[in-house]
Amino acid sequence: MKNAKNNDLTDRRAAATQAKTALLTAYRTAQAAAEPTRLAREAERVAVAAAREERRLERERVKLEEQERLVAEAAERQEAVIAAARAEIEARETAETGRMARLIEDEAARKADRDRRYANRKARQA
Repeated sequence: MKNAKNNDLTDRRAAATQAKTALLTAYRTAQAAAEPTRLAREAERVAVAAAREERRLERERVKLEEQERLVAEAAERQEAVIAAARAEIEARETAETGRMARLIEDEAARKADRDRRYANRKARQA
């Protein structure tokens, strides 16, 4: 008795259908059993992604603050350069004004001395 069963087409089809049903049932059972771990992995992935996004936002915030600080420092340096230039210009103008005032005073003193000598000479001649 080699093959006691009658293996005609309907029997083979029924066996294939039962096998597919068994595979599908096993798959669904495995999915149901793996559901908690799948949900845990998914929650962990979401948490990791949220932490990654938070770190990225923190890096961007720090970068923006650093950029604003550099801009502020550059503005302060520019203002300091402008203030130094203004102070130098004012010092030059003050020095020039003082020099002009001394020249005018010296010229006035020379003129007064010349006028006095002229007046003394006229007084001696008269």
